[in-house]
Amino acid sequence: MVNFDEAERLYDADSIEIYQDLDAVRKRPGMYIGSTNLTGLHHLIWEIIDNSIDEAVNGYGNKITVILHKDGSCEVSDEGRGIPVSIYKETKIPTVQVIFTKLHAGGKFNAANYKTASGLHGVGATVTNALSEYLYVNIYRGGKSYSIKFHNGGELLEPLTELGNTNKHGTTVRFKPDNSVFPNTKFSFDNVCDHLREKAYLASGVHFIIKEEATGKSVEYYSEVGLVEYVADLTSNKNRLGETIYFSDKIGKVEVEIAIQWCQGDYGENILSYANDVRTPDGGIHEQAFKATLTKALNDWASSHDLLKGNQSIEGPDLREGITGIVSVKIPEDILAYESQTKTKLGTPEAGQAVGQVMMNRLAYYLSEHQSFAIDLIKKCQASKDAREAARRAKDQIRNAKVKKVDMIISDKLAAAGSKDYINNELFIVEGDSAGGSAKSGRDRLHQAILPLRGKPLNTEGLSIDRVVKNLEFSTLIQTIGAGVGADFDVRNSHYGKIIIMTDADTDGAHIQTLLLTFFYNFMKPLIDNGMVYIAQPPLYRVYKKSDPKKHVYCWTEEELNAGKVKIGAGYGINRYKGLGEMDADQLAITTMNKKTRQLMRVVIDDPLVCEKSISTLMGDDSAPRWHWIRENVNFDEVDTFIEQLKPTEGKK
Repeated sequence: MVNFDEAERLYDADSIEIYQDLDAVRKRPGMYIGSTNLTGLHHLIWEIIDNSIDEAVNGYGNKITVILHKDGSCEVSDEGRGIPVSIYKETKIPTVQVIFTKLHAGGKFNAANYKTASGLHGVGATVTNALSEYLYVNIYRGGKSYSIKFHNGGELLEPLTELGNTNKHGTTVRFKPDNSVFPNTKFSFDNVCDHLREKAYLASGVHFIIKEEATGKSVEYYSEVGLVEYVADLTSNKNRLGETIYFSDKIGKVEVEIAIQWCQGDYGENILSYANDVRTPDGGIHEQAFKATLTKALNDWASSHDLLKGNQSIEGPDLREGITGIVSVKIPEDILAYESQTKTKLGTPEAGQAVGQVMMNRLAYYLSEHQSFAIDLIKKCQASKDAREAARRAKDQIRNAKVKKVDMIISDKLAAAGSKDYINNELFIVEGDSAGGSAKSGRDRLHQAILPLRGKPLNTEGLSIDRVVKNLEFSTLIQTIGAGVGADFDVRNSHYGKIIIMTDADTDGAHIQTLLLTFFYNFMKPLIDNGMVYIAQPPLYRVYKKSDPKKHVYCWTEEELNAGKVKIGAGYGINRYKGLGEMDADQLAITTMNKKTRQLMRVVIDDPLVCEKSISTLMGDDSAPRWHWIRENVNFDEVDTFIEQLKPTEGKK
């Protein structure tokens, strides 16, 4: 049972340290939240939630509630110790006011308050305040309740006020994003759910509740065993090999948790790493140690049991084929270090040493205790190695064949870029010859290449790499990109800095996008991880003056269409673009390909759990989970209404 009186005494104004003042957050929000799009918008919630999680995982409360209110505001409540309210000695203002108005002000620098923390308490709180129309804080500690209010991006609206007695403890923060900063201020219930589900796995034993006031929706996430359940969720639609392997230990100051599951018939590699419950998408020393030690431990065991052919070792990519692994480390502030300002890549040497030591000792013991599983695993890894070598031979045969059938297709279909400045080159993957012709005519010949597709690509979910490279369409694409495929893929060798999928705005176009993205996810994932895959956004409409067709506007949404009608005025006409081939070269260039005027959608993996489950469910061979997902997620009445709304009111269909 937590002694909150003692905990609150330790966590007071004297435990707060200030490193620098707030500096132009509103002028440069991207420096603090990445962008002002929907990702940046939701980052405001994550910053407040992380503070609540840090209280919970350090033993103060076990419930966090998030409410999306009707007015567009978000409320986050916890049952922690409550933010200190006493006067901070250096600024002579209440500590809570310091935390919400000063960058790098918080208690997480002090190990007496937090053993580990996901961020520096005060940075996120200050940024959220600076980018909000209003932010209200209610604090419950020491038997008293308090309130302080801010508005207009952090200006004090109402000073700290004692409201009365209470038997509660914790903090509630309610804020509304500033619509002068964010073009869209509507929070996504689904996005918040996905985020809290991930956090529930990482912070086992903590209840996460999300409510949406407008719809009455309410969801709770809770995990008793954490990473084991996380891996089970990630692999729920796959053929698992053996049970989920789980290790946890503390080496020095670093706490390590590892969960591993191999799957049969899965040819991808899905390793997620976390530091203090925050995902490190660029990996770092803890992920490197996991991979290196996994390779050594498995090879050592296989060698000691005479399972290697000709005493040859199995390479890491073959050992990791079909693996789903999670590496989570908790590191105290005094040794926490990142390799970049964005904190996406961990650099703490002690974390690498701890992960390596835990993996080497515990995995070797596990394999010895589960020899039947270990033998099956080594056989699977050897089969992966054989398949990869067969795929490499197949590629070499294609490349060296006297009759270069694939090369002829490339020369016939591919309009190559003239520049060897690969990082600035762009590859447009286009649906069909008609759109390909317009794209070739309207492109920047120096830096833009066009590759038309020959019908719908192959569904690569669950396919081995040797089958993929023998497919004519994907073999062409692999050679065009020029960076290999699968375990041999090296993003540094890509001939293009951007891969842009450009398809029609219809069902077939969406299906082609999905098939291509499935291929990139399974066999060229570093392209996505490095932000190099995009989806072109051609306009849906062109509104023009019938008496003067040169006067026109392009529209991407229904709202823009309505605005376009007003702008053009009476006597307007509407072109509805169902396919790229309906645009001439100039129209396609100016709306979809010109770097100064086009709109591109970058493909990112914000939530690995959602991404992995979506691909395996929607693209897998088993139709039952796919049909269940469609029934649960698609409202066909709404789809029919949406299609009806898209029909132009004037002009040709």
